[in-house]
Amino acid sequence: MKDFKLLRLLGCTATLMIFMTAIAGCKDKENAPPIDTNKTTDYSVSTHWLSLPVSLKKADVFYVYPTVWYKTSTYHPNVCAVDYQDMMRAAQNAYAWQATAFEAAGNVYAPFYRQLETGYIIPFSEDKRWEHIREYPLKDVTAAFEYYLEHFNNRRPFILAGHSQGAMVLLALLSDYMSVHPEVYQRMIAAYVIGYPVTDSLMRANPHLKFAQGPDDIGVIISYNTQSPKIKQGENPVVAYNIGKVINPISWSLDTAEVPASESLGTLSQDPTTGQYVKVMNVADARIDLTQGVLICSSVKDSDMFRLSKVMPLGIYHNFDYPFYYFNIQENAIRRVNKFLGKK
Repeated sequence: MKDFKLLRLLGCTATLMIFMTAIAGCKDKENAPPIDTNKTTDYSVSTHWLSLPVSLKKADVFYVYPTVWYKTSTYHPNVCAVDYQDMMRAAQNAYAWQATAFEAAGNVYAPFYRQLETGYIIPFSEDKRWEHIREYPLKDVTAAFEYYLEHFNNRRPFILAGHSQGAMVLLALLSDYMSVHPEVYQRMIAAYVIGYPVTDSLMRANPHLKFAQGPDDIGVIISYNTQSPKIKQGENPVVAYNIGKVINPISWSLDTAEVPASESLGTLSQDPTTGQYVKVMNVADARIDLTQGVLICSSVKDSDMFRLSKVMPLGIYHNFDYPFYYFNIQENAIRRVNKFLGKK
């Protein structure tokens, strides 16, 4: 039964490969527009938003999508224009597999932003990565966040959510913006900055930040990076040698004991026949590895996952950080919102 259900997970190749969506169907990348290096993106323009919901819920979610810009020519820019259509379509796919987990918890606002090409940023040292993140991506996301606060938020509490490059940008926002705007930080329910390591050095440099300790603490950072138990330290290009703080997305604890897939609330998949998104049970287990600062998933085959996402090396489950634990994230976001709002 478990193998049959896993096959259903593997049927979602075209959609689940978040990092690959910018490559599939990109026939006109030679015409990629140059970026405007002088102006921060204008977020009064509605087309610069991936999601602008009707505000009906009592809490918001501000979502920043992962890297979806990939060069297929040396003539393409290392930073993608905010209105480049291939990037925008790929961001919509990322939203479907990640941000929809938060729609039951709050009104999800998501800006398009000028982002760095993954092959360009990964080879840099850690210091250089942060330097480049603070150039175009952070400037855009900060401008979008400020516009959101002024025009959409209406002083509601909010969740920050992102993945990969989006998580990096949000970590920079937490470090730079929140340190000088404590009145805004006080309304933050939680920050799901998944897919990039939250290091002890980053936390020490930002004493106003707190890492999550359990399933319903508020004003905290939540993070993990998923990989196979076969991966050795230094082999994960996302984490490299940065030992991050990790919370288990099934138990929402810091305990290092393995939590079996049978205790998970479910993985997000796509029915290969109907194309409908479905919940699949008993797919992904979770165990914290303190030595590497990662989350270990041992219940899936690394070769199967690699066939779905060949951008990352064998055994690196970076693209599955959200789908593996989608329904746990969904339930946990609702729980933290209710805690912030004082509900049982």
